[in-house]
Amino acid sequence: MAQYAHPEVIVETDWLADHLQDYNIRILESNEDILLYDQKHIPGAIKIDWLNDLNDPVQRDYLDRARFAQLLSSKGIGNDTTVIFYGDKNNWWATYAFWVFKLFGHQDARILNGGRAKWIAEGREMTREIPTYPATTYRAAERDDTAIRAFRDQVLAHIKQGDTALVDVRSPQEFSGERTHMPDYPQEGTLRGGHIPGAANIPWAQAVQEDGTFKSVDELQTLYGNQGITADKDVITYCRIGERSSHTWFVLTYLLGYSNVRNYDGSWTEWGNAVGLPIAKTYQP
Repeated sequence: MAQYAHPEVIVETDWLADHLQDYNIRILESNEDILLYDQKHIPGAIKIDWLNDLNDPVQRDYLDRARFAQLLSSKGIGNDTTVIFYGDKNNWWATYAFWVFKLFGHQDARILNGGRAKWIAEGREMTREIPTYPATTYRAAERDDTAIRAFRDQVLAHIKQGDTALVDVRSPQEFSGERTHMPDYPQEGTLRGGHIPGAANIPWAQAVQEDGTFKSVDELQTLYGNQGITADKDVITYCRIGERSSHTWFVLTYLLGYSNVRNYDGSWTEWGNAVGLPIAKTYQP
């Protein structure tokens, strides 16, 4: 079986269980349900609130370099610390936090394969104890919005070019225009249903197995290759606000080794509301 392009970014549960006490590791839990951490978490894990910790409180953007440095320093994370992300929903928000850390160039970031659900299913230790770590002096780089992040105007130019690919990772109902939100989730203010013209619909969770672990290289290559999402193309992923699409960005970049993948975090809440932007839909009520 072929190996992932970057196997070093994947941590298995048995490995983590053996390294919980390692000095230079910080385990970060990032969930959609922010109350889960307080109920129980992996020993030594620190909570990362995807909304309040990673986002600017006023404008729709991420925190700046100074606040990122302050956040990591306060959690005992140094520039050479190995950070291991995990969470609920097949690591949906864990890969989102991973992506934000990569915007600031943190070197050693990894994902716990199978996330929170697999750790619990295996009967491994959980705790309510909240750890504290000595503060560090983290030196953050300027946030780089060029290599792995896409903006609206870039996406508009992207869909007019050849040799590019666009992946809509939302549900088929959102993609078709039947829904303007995820099934079983509230409407979040999007005015129009549908998708960005030319996008392929590959729901994000198709990249994982039933236990939440990532599918094999062969399975992933078939999943994306069959819809023209190949390594030779400039690829942009999107969803609703960039959270589900960060999972697909991670799979394409680190598991399949695609060299040019960006996440459009404005996603459908921006595109579906914007004046003058084209949409497509296949749903016929």
